[in-house]
Amino acid sequence: MGYTQVALEDKLLEMYPELSEHHIGLSLSMDEERNAWVVRFRKGDHSRYAFLDKKDADDCMDGQKCLYLGVLIGQYIRDLENDLASMGEL
Repeated sequence: MGYTQVALEDKLLEMYPELSEHHIGLSLSMDEERNAWVVRFRKGDHSRYAFLDKKDADDCMDGQKCLYLGVLIGQYIRDLENDLASMGEL
């Protein structure tokens, strides 16, 4: 399946609107060795990373939510919010 990095970023933001709601940025880069996208979530100076394998990325582009990534997003939102709150940055 052919798509661009930007198209996948847009699709993930569309599928997981809670990222925008919590002002969490998303960026992707391809790790050819793992055949997976490195997904970077960031808010302020804080960030978390996840891997999204190529097949899951293809499924996302077909409109199928990735359960693994959805669970991580929920956890990372809590983690990033807690990090910022503990540092008085919220």
